[in-house]
Amino acid sequence: MKFRLLLFGFLTVAGAGSLHAQDMLSALDTGNEKDYSIATFKGTRLINFHTTETTGPRTLDFRISHRFGAINSGFEEAFGIDQTANIRLGLEYSPDGRFMFGIGRSSFQKMVDGFLKFRLLRQTTNNSMPLSVTLFAGAYRAGIKSPVINGFELYEKETSRWSFNYQILIARKFSPSFSFQIAPWYNHYNMVTSISEQNDSYGASALFRLKFSKRSAITAEYAYRANTYSNTTYYDSFGVGYEIETGGHVFQVHLTNSFGLVENQFLPYTDTQWNDAGIRLGFNVSRVFTL
Repeated sequence: MKFRLLLFGFLTVAGAGSLHAQDMLSALDTGNEKDYSIATFKGTRLINFHTTETTGPRTLDFRISHRFGAINSGFEEAFGIDQTANIRLGLEYSPDGRFMFGIGRSSFQKMVDGFLKFRLLRQTTNNSMPLSVTLFAGAYRAGIKSPVINGFELYEKETSRWSFNYQILIARKFSPSFSFQIAPWYNHYNMVTSISEQNDSYGASALFRLKFSKRSAITAEYAYRANTYSNTTYYDSFGVGYEIETGGHVFQVHLTNSFGLVENQFLPYTDTQWNDAGIRLGFNVSRVFTL
């Protein structure tokens, strides 16, 4: 009887010690886990530009983007609303929340686009990693009928229809209400419209999001073009906007001088400016689905 009591006491103490050791190991493991900053931006795009964000694991994002005509078209054109609009429908998906891919089609130039994004680094709450870094690569195919320039078809070859964009997206969430991002970018067109025009353009973009309520924020973005690649006058893309989250939707309304909805259009070929009211009303709608 005494032996049984001693054995029971030994097993009880040993079991308690084992559980205590496991609790300590669990606590150590929890302490080693990284707490990442979340929602640096509310969506994968701000106005035109991609952000460092990707969709969540096994999440599909259906996006509608719309741009009206220029406001300086006047009253008869309802300040751009009656003019031909540019519309893009897109689908984006991430299997793991880190790697994301997407496809889309725009009405302007009948442009079909596809892209890849990869979250290389994520900002942590303890600042052991102070920045978020995402890599971006996009490919674009113009589907319009080949224009004839000086007796030659611009898109005589299939490869002539293609262009590409590459970016390194670098962002920081400075506070629960303010986030900022910069991104060097590089564009390449396989075919350009004249011998005086270069195939490559490059520069950098900057954008921010300022949250002023639980579900609303003011946004702005700007793209600087570093090289002269065309004799035609083009302008830096600039936009300001307001976004609101409503359940599973993110609605963004904005003003921008860019008509194009993808990088190979609005980065090198924005042809209107804010100074003469060459700006356009636009909106984006995003709806996510967990699969």
